[in-house]
Amino acid sequence: MNKTAQIQIRVTPAEKVDLARRARMTGLDLSAWILGRLLPPQRARLAELARSLAASARPAYVLAEIHDLLAALTRAEFSTVTEALPVEHLDDVRANQLAAMVETKAARLGVRPPAWVENVRPLATPWFATELASLRLHLLCNSPPAFRRRSLFVDSTIGDRV
Repeated sequence: MNKTAQIQIRVTPAEKVDLARRARMTGLDLSAWILGRLLPPQRARLAELARSLAASARPAYVLAEIHDLLAALTRAEFSTVTEALPVEHLDDVRANQLAAMVETKAARLGVRPPAWVENVRPLATPWFATELASLRLHLLCNSPPAFRRRSLFVDSTIGDRV
């Protein structure tokens, strides 16, 4: 993609030297290094996956990819990557699944979830990850807190595999 616009920030000469040094240490020019810090590739990938989730006939695969991306995020990356996800096009179940996954990762990192999570209203009707009635009690008792608060009843979450 051709870059046709620019922004300017004011820094001291010492700050500029420090930023340039840090960029050189990564093998990037200053612009690429700063952009990578402000707009990491995981941010674009997570937004792409959120859009895919809306149209997917097999959401479990998209949710698994979202899981893997969130699981790999560090505390330093989390806020920048998750701060503005396109959830308005998701149905209520998918929006709540995504919000619960992000809330769970935030709790594990000891950080606040992004503000958009609060705008996703919990489900009015409970949703279970299985149709098997014999497993529902197990799911009711063992679903992670962020999922339970949203009336989603699942057996595993970020960092777990079933």
